[in-house]
Formats: sequence, C-alpha cells, structure tokens
Amino acid sequence: MLPVTVIGGYLGAGKTTLVNHLLRHPGGRRLGVLVNEFGALPIDADLIEGAADGLLSITGGCICCSYGDDLLTALMDFARRGTLDHILIECSGVALPGAIARTLSLPGGLALDAILVLADAETIRERAVDRYIGDTITRQLADADLVLLNKTDLVGDVEAVRAFLSDAAPRAVVLATCQAAVAADVVLGLGSAFDPDLERPTHVTDGFDDASFRLRHRLDPAALAAGLADPALGLVRAKGFVQAPDGAWMTVQIVGRRAEISPAPAQEQGPGRLVCIAHGAPIDRTRIQSLLRR
Repeated sequence: MLPVTVIGGYLGAGKTTLVNHLLRHPGGRRLGVLVNEFGALPIDADLIEGAADGLLSITGGCICCSYGDDLLTALMDFARRGTLDHILIECSGVALPGAIARTLSLPGGLALDAILVLADAETIRERAVDRYIGDTITRQLADADLVLLNKTDLVGDVEAVRAFLSDAAPRAVVLATCQAAVAADVVLGLGSAFDPDLERPTHVTDGFDDASFRLRHRLDPAALAAGLADPALGLVRAKGFVQAPDGAWMTVQIVGRRAEISPAPAQEQGPGRLVCIAHGAPIDRTRIQSLLRR
C-alpha cells in the first residue's frame, strides 16, 4: 500500500514552505506531490529538473503534478507508476482535508498515512472565530492527526495557542515549528527507520526524542496499539512489526491519537521491531517496556 499524507491548512499557513522543505529533505523517499494547480504551489526552481506531460521532475526521484478536478485519476496514475514511496496531496486553503482523505479508499493500493494541518500561530485564533472563514478553519483542525503550529517565532505566548488547539484539534498532536521545518520521519512516517543494521531512526531533530525496541516475543497488536496511542504517553508517531499470538506478522502504526493495524510485508520475520517518536519531552521508555512485557 502506497502511503498518502493529506496536507491542509488555511491560506498563508505555510503549506508551500512545508512541501518544498520535504522535497529538499525527503529522508531518502521518492515523493509524488499532487496540487490543485502548479501556480498554487510554486516548487523552488532549483529543485526542478524538467517538465513534460504535465509533470514536474524534481530532484531525488520526486515528481509533482496538478490534479485540478480529477484527483482520483492523478492518484491512480501515481499508484500505477510503482516508483514512489509516498504521496503528498496539498489541499487548497479552503478545502477540508478529511473529505479528501476519505476518497483514498476508492482507488486501490493507497493508504492514508496522516492528515497534516498547518496553523499560523499568529492568526489561527482570530481566524477561527471569523464569521466568514471560521467554520472552514475549525473543520480543518478537527480533521487533523498532526497539527504543525507554524510561525511560532512571530508570537510571544505559544502555549496559549497550544491550549486553543488542544480543544480545536482534539485528535491531533501539535508540533511547533518555524518555516515549517520538521523531519520527514515525523510527518511522513517511519519508513527509513527499519534498516536492520540500525538501532535508531536515521533522523535527528531538535525537540524530538526517538527510541527503538527489539520485540523478541509475540504480542497482542491491538493492545499494543491502544497503549501506544494513549495521549498520556505523548508519542507523535510509532511504527512496529509485531508477531501476533497466532503467529501472523502485523504492522502497528500510531499517528497522533490514531492507531492502525494491518498485515506486515511478506518478508517480515523475527525479531519484531518498534520505533517511537515523541516531541517536547523524553520518551517514557519504562512505560513502553511495560507495554511490551504485557
């Protein structure tokens, strides 16, 4: 299944900056970027290697295309290519990312990785109560698995904005950023974290803590997923390959408060592995070890 991240947020929140940042720092991924129109998402000129047949060829094997009113056709075209590791859908500033995410079940071979919504730290509270645009903004935030609280360098009281978002985006983990600079492994999943020769993820980012664990016995995937998604644990993301009590290998993924369990890739075999990422506080390794023992 090709993972898809839906990127939303009102006009000026920083979606363009984020996509260009991810194209510069993809963490070894070949990204496919879908936008409403090229003019709505100006890819930095030095990233573009060529243009043909409605596609921009980007450095590192990435591509970008405009889908206009035909998102499903563009998604299926990307899925058929077999050369991509992850798809980004950049929504228009007034679109509802949750509605777009629900269309991913229509074409085969795609799976929602996360709904990521950017919020302008300087204006989000004022805009959320605006009589004309407030409903759109609050619905965007309500859809989010992750909220990127951007432009935090422009406000004095970031914690007050965080407190507002805890109510406006109850399912989401909030990540504070400047210039939308965040590690790909945080917002795009942990695909590069499972190199068998590595004990830790390959990214290093200020404000984040990560930990990896070897799983040498069988575990209940549902119980593990529920424990990892507990807000008290404070994880932004977690991904693991787990052998269930019946011997089947399963993938457990946590994004914010959302947990998903699916069959693991066919080549997976013991020992199992788990990678966790937290933001703003160290990972409670003792608590995770307790979950694994249970």
